[in-house]
Amino acid sequence: MCTSAQPIEWTADCKNQNFDGLILVTQSHDSLPAELQCLRAPLQDYSSVDSGVGDEMVLLKVPGLPGNRMVYAATGPVNRDYDDVRRFGDAAANGIKRALKAGMQRPLLVCPAHKDYKNSTLVAALGALHALYMPLEVREANIKPSQYKACVLGLWVAKEAQGPRLVELAHAMESGRLAYRDIGGSDPERMAAPRVADYVTELFKDSPVKVEVLRDVKFMEKEYPCLAAVNRCANAVPRHQARVIKLHYCGEGPIQKTLMLVGKGITYDTGGADIKAGGFMAGMHRDKCGAAAVAGFFQILAKLKPKHLKVVGSMAMVRNSVGSDCYVADELVLSRAGRRVRVGNTDAEGRMVMADLLCEMKEKAVLETSPELFTIATLTGHAIRAMGPNYSIIMDNGPAHRTGNASQWQKAGEVLGDVFEVSTIRREDYDFHKGKSEYEDILQANNLPSTLTPRGHQAPAAFLIMTSGLDKHGVDSAKPLPYSHVDIAGSSGPFPGVPTGAPIIAMATHYIIGDTL
Repeated sequence: MCTSAQPIEWTADCKNQNFDGLILVTQSHDSLPAELQCLRAPLQDYSSVDSGVGDEMVLLKVPGLPGNRMVYAATGPVNRDYDDVRRFGDAAANGIKRALKAGMQRPLLVCPAHKDYKNSTLVAALGALHALYMPLEVREANIKPSQYKACVLGLWVAKEAQGPRLVELAHAMESGRLAYRDIGGSDPERMAAPRVADYVTELFKDSPVKVEVLRDVKFMEKEYPCLAAVNRCANAVPRHQARVIKLHYCGEGPIQKTLMLVGKGITYDTGGADIKAGGFMAGMHRDKCGAAAVAGFFQILAKLKPKHLKVVGSMAMVRNSVGSDCYVADELVLSRAGRRVRVGNTDAEGRMVMADLLCEMKEKAVLETSPELFTIATLTGHAIRAMGPNYSIIMDNGPAHRTGNASQWQKAGEVLGDVFEVSTIRREDYDFHKGKSEYEDILQANNLPSTLTPRGHQAPAAFLIMTSGLDKHGVDSAKPLPYSHVDIAGSSGPFPGVPTGAPIIAMATHYIIGDTL
């Protein structure tokens, strides 16, 4: 199993003959810096016969450049109200695809920093690396002699002093996204829960990240009863049995902040007894991208080794199967926090598998230094209905809202193009999940899909707060605990297609590298 990210090299010479082609990503060839003026003339010459040179990707023969060829991938305008740094990543990804089609194996990516987007070079690098990802199943099948689509990706820097840091950041972030894509994108058998545990254990061998894998069913029934209810049917098939994967990182020096992450890892979501009908089951192997994000973020931690930061993670790896022993609507489940939960819809399994792990994090958080709690999940179709694809959604409880956590994540996401929308948890969301009879304290869900439910992506956050007992740690408590729920149903990536890695680039920007960019 190869878990090494795409090899990357840097150079300050755009004519470096160690590469076999050049990809230029910029807004306009008329605004190239002095160091790249040699690229301007051939593009001006080409523009004399093609006025669409800034709108379409072109491949030019340019003697003296690496491989005597250049792909020009213009970003288009980047100065309008609705433009953002993603233009550079998108252009680089398209440029790499064209370069591979042309036969390049050692492409040199040239993206000069833009005056309004100082990190455009790194964003372009991440866009190119996304296009160079080779799925785990393809790598393991040995379809190609190499484990990579290109032998190496070259990155041009204006000054030699910038090179090592650019490569370090690009490699660390791509290593995290590689783990994310491998776990989140691989099929439900290759990344069934036990095999995810094996992958993660191997990934963090000989690293600063400690791994603990929980597999005992009796233990889960006692400690995580809501998760155990979802696992009940899948547990009859050994290769589908649940795993709880715990990760731990502690940086050097006095701890100044503690992050506590819970990721939804539904390896396949049939909907359970409330089965997904009408073709809606296709793509449900991607329902594990929340847990994949937890693993991916820890991989970035392992590479960059930030000081003064402690991170604790739990990956809830469970299959929501349908069969004679599956949990059903109307069941009452007593959560770890002692709340009686009435199941309303077995297709709302994501909040079930995370609730008790969040409760466990809450119990530990009161003893930690400056704790912040998070759940990350491909939780609701409503997130896509509300905000469209490509956008993560973050929403805060009271203590997190008072510190401006959601807006900080949104701001961090804009730096490298891992973008967010902010939603608010309202009193209606808590009312929605209050028990409707004396039998239950909490109603897990109504009987409709989230897409047909008003406030369908906000209400589950209230459920998690109530079921975990975090409602006892709000702004009115003696020990308030900041908690944010992140729904990545829209941003985790298209199917068919490759998972994006959202939101780990924003997380790394906010908690690890923000001040050094």
